[in-house]
Amino acid sequence: MNSTANFQVDVVIPTQTKYLHLIGSIGEHIGKDLEDFSGDRNALAYHLNLVLTEATTNAIKHANSEDPKDTVRINIDIQEQELIIKVYDHGQGFDLETIPNPDFDQLNESGMGLFFIKTLMDSVTYTKSGDCNVLEIRKLLI
Repeated sequence: MNSTANFQVDVVIPTQTKYLHLIGSIGEHIGKDLEDFSGDRNALAYHLNLVLTEATTNAIKHANSEDPKDTVRINIDIQEQELIIKVYDHGQGFDLETIPNPDFDQLNESGMGLFFIKTLMDSVTYTKSGDCNVLEIRKLLI
């Protein structure tokens, strides 16, 4: 990957699930349009759609939904060899290390989104920054 331009997408949505399709499709388009990515762009597009949808769903589900004016911010930063996604919310937060993998035998969906994100991406961190929680997801594009 040598000539891909660096660019950034920054989206702020209300904490409402009706915007999930929009966020997922942004990721899908980015994956398909990375011309210099030597891997499977269709697979990357699918993975970005899934990861962005799951991360945004979690942010909405666990955000301060009592406040109809609350928002979730999604920042996608494409650099030469790395894609960095940051999802900001104002929820209570959680400890990434204490979330167990889902129990696929019980069809329990708890933790499934994070499991997919961790499995499909290269690194996942979750931190507090000021009054926001930040889920940072990184994918190497080499």
